[in-house]
Amino acid sequence: MKSEIIAVGSEMLTPWRQDTNSLYLTQKLNEIGVTVAFKTIVGDRRKDLIGAIRTALGRTDVLILVGGLGPTEDDLTREAVAEALSLTLRRDASQVAALHARAAAWRIPMPANNLKQADVLEGATLMANPNGSAPGQWLDATFGGYRKLILLVPGPPAECRPLFDAECVPRLRAAVPERSIARRTLRAAMIPESQADKLLAPIYTAYADVETTILAHCGDIQLILLCSNSNAAAAKQRVDELAGRLEEALEDWLYSSEGESLEQIVLYYLGLRQATLAVAESCTGGMLAERITSVPGSSRSFLGGVVVYSDELKTAFANVPPELIAQHGAVSAEVVQALAAGIRLRTGATLGVGVTGIAGPTGGIESKPVGRVHIAVSDAQKTESIERTFRGDRTRIRQWTTQQALDLVRRRLM
Repeated sequence: MKSEIIAVGSEMLTPWRQDTNSLYLTQKLNEIGVTVAFKTIVGDRRKDLIGAIRTALGRTDVLILVGGLGPTEDDLTREAVAEALSLTLRRDASQVAALHARAAAWRIPMPANNLKQADVLEGATLMANPNGSAPGQWLDATFGGYRKLILLVPGPPAECRPLFDAECVPRLRAAVPERSIARRTLRAAMIPESQADKLLAPIYTAYADVETTILAHCGDIQLILLCSNSNAAAAKQRVDELAGRLEEALEDWLYSSEGESLEQIVLYYLGLRQATLAVAESCTGGMLAERITSVPGSSRSFLGGVVVYSDELKTAFANVPPELIAQHGAVSAEVVQALAAGIRLRTGATLGVGVTGIAGPTGGIESKPVGRVHIAVSDAQKTESIERTFRGDRTRIRQWTTQQALDLVRRRLM
């Protein structure tokens, strides 16, 4: 069955608020075999909301409306659903009593507009909300001659999520056909998205029953495989079969078959080799160390690092000879190799990584433009570096650089 989530609230159409509930609800829906086909955000305008509800009911089986159940004039979800389905609203006496009791417990007067939270759609069942005043509603209705399940849940996450778990999920399990969704996430590093799709599309398009999504961000490619089937083992078998073929095609670009991050994989290999790592960063300003230390247990393999923005600190902390910087410049293969070897020797790490470059937006010249970076990896046998030029703003260049650095460490450890 297909579902749609409509997040209601004009605040989510501004730059300052985001709809996070739908991510949680999608996970819960997938767990019971319901796919999310659409997500919509609608402001607090009755006409727009009615239109969105009718559109959603015309293309999905399950509609979940999140928010707009409060007491204010712009809380219009109940009224919009009623108008969209030509239903009446009735004021539930038990809910009116509950609202009065809640106000009394808080020792506050009961505002008259609070009573709209007791309005129930014709044919709907109230769903208890122990964390707030607005109950949810469950409606099994007909639209366009087809059965539709319509769920109204409150917007605050502390109310939405417990109510969905306790009230909605059991009802959905009983109402929808039993299905299972198998999921795998493969991840590859530093392969261009277009190249990945050209390589992989002939494989995944042959699996019509598996939905394949490719996501790309700063040198990281994620392939998300989803298969819905009434038989859990059959769904898993199809996903695993496709994953195996994609893994084979990706060769050494692939770094994870189960969705782990690149930093997790690097730390896994370090632990496997009983090796340690230290870093000396210039243009990334500690971002590489931050990514590594975001993984619990990283201290077993990561000794630490230094941010060496100035030429003086490159010498003081990583033993880079001043004459090397004077001759080749701080952004050079020679200096980055000295950084990697210097921090390795200074800390006693098995591997040292050096990073230097021009993150911008200023500071570039024709021979060394903004985005030019040098990255080196050093061990007891050899020190090697690469030069790359990344496009984008300052943050994006730094993200690409840390991804490239981690991938070089992974490949060295392999």
